[in-house]
Parts: sequence; C-alpha cells; structure tokens
Amino acid sequence: MTLDELEGESGLSLRDTTFVVVDLETTGGRANESAPGRGDHDQITEIGAVKVRGGEVIGELATLVDPGRSIPPQIVSLTGITTAMVRDAPRIESVLPSFLEFVKGAVVVAHNAGFDIGFLRAATERCDLVWPRPPVLCTVKLARRVLTRDEAPSVKLSALARLFRATTTPTHRALDDARATVDVLHALIERVGNQGIHTYPDLRSYLPDVTPAQRSKRHLANAVPSRPGVYLFRGPADEVLYVGTAIDLRRRVKQYFNGADTRTRMKEMVALATAVDHVECAHDLEAGVRELRLLAAHAPPYNRRSKFPHRWWWVALTDEPFPRFSVVRNPTHDDIVGPFRARADAAETAELMARHTGLRTCGGRLARTARHGTKCPERELAPCPAARDIGADEYAPAGERARRLITGAERTALASALAAVDDLAARGLYETAARLRDHVATTIDVLWRGQRLRALVDVAELVAARPDGSGGWHLAVVRNGQLGAAGNAARGVPPMPVVEAICAGAQTILAMPAPLGGALVEETALIARWLSQPGVRIVRVATRTDPQTGTDVGYVSPIGAAGALREWAALARSARLAARQLTEDPLDDRYGVTPVPRPLRASG
Repeated sequence: MTLDELEGESGLSLRDTTFVVVDLETTGGRANESAPGRGDHDQITEIGAVKVRGGEVIGELATLVDPGRSIPPQIVSLTGITTAMVRDAPRIESVLPSFLEFVKGAVVVAHNAGFDIGFLRAATERCDLVWPRPPVLCTVKLARRVLTRDEAPSVKLSALARLFRATTTPTHRALDDARATVDVLHALIERVGNQGIHTYPDLRSYLPDVTPAQRSKRHLANAVPSRPGVYLFRGPADEVLYVGTAIDLRRRVKQYFNGADTRTRMKEMVALATAVDHVECAHDLEAGVRELRLLAAHAPPYNRRSKFPHRWWWVALTDEPFPRFSVVRNPTHDDIVGPFRARADAAETAELMARHTGLRTCGGRLARTARHGTKCPERELAPCPAARDIGADEYAPAGERARRLITGAERTALASALAAVDDLAARGLYETAARLRDHVATTIDVLWRGQRLRALVDVAELVAARPDGSGGWHLAVVRNGQLGAAGNAARGVPPMPVVEAICAGAQTILAMPAPLGGALVEETALIARWLSQPGVRIVRVATRTDPQTGTDVGYVSPIGAAGALREWAALARSARLAARQLTEDPLDDRYGVTPVPRPLRASG
C-alpha cells in the first residue's frame, strides 16, 4: 500500500489499509523547547508501535530510549520507567530511522495523536531527518465523533479499553498502550462501517475537525497532477495565500480538504481559497528552490517562513585605513560573516573575532594619517583589542588576519579563542569558559556556513547528479550558487545528452554586488545540502583562477576553513546541553561532577 493509494480518488478500503498504532512515553509534556527560564524540551523514553491490516497484527516495534537526562519522579511513578532502565538504551537518533521505516506507507494512529506526533516530529527535526508527513488518525477525535457522551463520558484510553473489552489493559507502557489502542481503533471502525465510511479519506472527512467549507472545496484539487512540484493557494483577489511543496501534488493538496492538516491557520486559509495553482518540478531540489523564490516574491500571509525573508544581519569588515567589524543589514562588499537572524548574535560574533584578530572595537572613522588609541577610553572591562598609538601601516596586519579568517585562508584567530577557553577552564572559571565556548562554537558554525556557501557562489557553473532510487538520475545545473535548471534521466536513458540539453536551456545568472552575489541565502544553503547528500556526483564544474595562488580551482573549500573545527563545535553544543540538563536536575551525576564539561582542545 502506498500513500498515493490512500489519498487517491477512491482509496483502499479500511480493511486493506495498513495502520501503525503508536504510543510514546516521555519525560514530560513539552515536545519543543519551552519559554526561557522553564528548561529544555522533554524527551522520548519509550516507543511502542503495532502494525495492523485487516484486523490482524503484522508487526510490532518496541524499545526504551535513552533521553540523555534523568526521568522526573512523577514520571517514574506514572510509567515505572526509571533512569537506570534507560541508561543503556539506544538514543533517539539511533531509533528514529528504524521507526520511520516501520511506519512508511501506513496511516499512523495514536490516542491523542497531537502529543505523540508532536514529539516524533520534534525529535526528527533535532536529528536532522525529514519528517515524512504520514496520514495521521487520532482515536480521541474519532471516539468523540462516534460515541455519545452517555455511552463514553470519558475518552481516556483506559475508559475506552474497558468499554470495548480490549484484550490488553493500558499500563502507561508504550507497547501495552499501543496494543490497547489497536482494539479501540478496530471497535470504532466497526461502528462507522454502517454509515458509509469505507476508506481512509471517508474516515478523515467524517472526523469533527473537518469543516463544511473544507469539504465543499475538494474539487480544487482535481486539476492538480500527481507529480512533484509547488502548489499555490490563491484568494478571492487572485492573491497568493500559501505556498508549499510536495512529492505528490494532488495527494498533498487533498489533505487540506479532508482534515489531515489540523493547523488552525490552514483551515482559515482553505476557507479563503478560491483556486489552487501548481508548478511541476523535476525533483525535490527544484521544488524547494521554486518554493523559496515564490515565498520571497509574494510573502504569502499564511506561510510563516515568508515573514521578512531578506531581513538578515551580517558582520562586515569595513573598508577604511583602520578597518573594524560592523553589524549591518545590507553589506556592499564580500568581506562579510553571516547571515544572522538576530542582531545580538552578530554583535557577539563580531566582538569575539575582533578580540582574537586584534581589530579595534572603538567607533568612528580614522584617517590614514591618524594614530589608533589616542582617543580610546581606558576601560578595565572589554577594552579595545587593537594596539595603542599605532599608525595605519602597523595596524594593517590585524585587518589582514580578519580578512583571512573570513575567507578561510587561515584559522589562527579561532585557535587563539579555543586556547582561551582551555585557559579559563584550567583556572576553574567554568561559567566564564562555558560562555566563551558557546560563543566560539557559534562563530565556527557561522564562519563555516558562509565559507561553504561562498565556495558554491564562486563557481560559474556546476552540474550534479543524484540517484533517483530507481536506476535513474536527478540532475541539477547550479550557476553562481543558484539553480539554473533541473531535469531527470530515467533508468536506461543516457544521462549526458540530458545534461547537455538542460545546460543549453538553463537560466543565465549574473552575480550582483550583494551578499552571495544576490542569491537567496536559503536557496544557496538548500543547494549545498543537496550536493552533500550520499550518492551525489559532480558531473562537471567550471574552474576559475585563484587570485592568491594563480591555480585553477573548482568547487573547493578554503584550506583554512572553519569546517576543520566542526567536531569541536558539535562537542561544545553537546556539553552545553548536558550542562543545561544538570542545571535542571543537579542530583543527576551521569554526565560527571563538573558543572560544565571541560572543552576538548582543538588545534588550529
């Protein structure tokens, strides 16, 4: 069974539909990171799933999960799962791939599905995996639609299990609760069978969260093909209300009319919509790029990502005799670091880089004939890092160090910052070391991201191919960091003639005097991620002459790029998370007795 069949014109019968009934146990009720001061998000401690079809169990999955923190006493009392029980269990990043494969092609069912799906989606995002957006059915909502209040005053799982004489009693353990939910699901489906509900789309439309306005507009999906691409919901004045992408456009658009998408703002959007346009795309990369461009062009009111798409902050190295770092919205040259969403993050990074390159942090322009430091205020805390009473020629090496740090020619400044973290930790100043460690990790990440994107923007043309999973190839032509064309070479079709054809018809892209040559940051980042996927091959790439070495280079990272310190930055982030969890529960000693783990030393 496929998802396409589920959302087709008629769909499979409920008897032939595969359901995966899921239940989770967690450390609490916060799937996503909570408000400041309330601690971190909660974690999954156990997953139980039962796969059924035609009333028969065809598979089960059950595992404890190490949440990376202690389990609160009230949760231990409720579930019986203790910290000792999960200590040697796999982490969620090891469990999720198997779980996502287990639910592939099935309707996911859960009792109070918003809770379980919220945790699974959040965990998937934190593990840098793609949430597959399976069809979801909530047995709480279905029970409220099928049963009267007299028959079922409560729709708690324990109450419904008693009502339907489930063969498994719920115990607040994941697999037991999933098995009980299977019996509840089968009993509820039996109740709706005599009401003309025979397929999953019928069942979705039967649920109470599907409004009459949604049902009345199902015809808007009729002209949409079952192809990958981008869809646009339009309003009464032909304005674009919402833009999205899908591997199967028709299946995705239909979900807005049968209640599969339960977001309140989506129901409001569907109520306003009068038409659905679409753009067919060769593959997911082209669809993602077109979506980003449409979001930037139309700023649809129901897309959260369309809010201020160009409003980034950058750290720019000023062009003056005594250069310094400046936080700006619209830099006019290439010596920049970013982008940043928050100005405070940009300012912290600028201060850190200035301190370890020797750039001045004092304000105001200085003429070439001036001397630095004569007017700098004497400050005991955070004094200007540049040497005092020096001229422009003596100051020039600091500017060159900053420029080489930005371009990735060297990372001496980062090595200096890492040494400072080690020194603070060695002196027992753990809190100060932790703050500096976090700032250094952020700086490494943002420098590496910028260096990686600029390396792609510097290439006039790059052609890449990714296996399509069926013996063919997805093809992409990238010019100056932007997608110029996309195509497919199916199995058995020679790919090179297809490459030549799409290159001949590719968009001409000229670099502009703007960050990343005028490319959308999100677009270049999306292309870079696509190129780094397993199996992607570079078919050909235009070379350019490196002005420093005089050699021809293609798509390469600078030799001194910050990417060499990515592992250190990842360890720093892990140490930060561990420290936050220790703050929540100071009696938990599983991460050691030191309040802040001492950062690892990394060479420059």
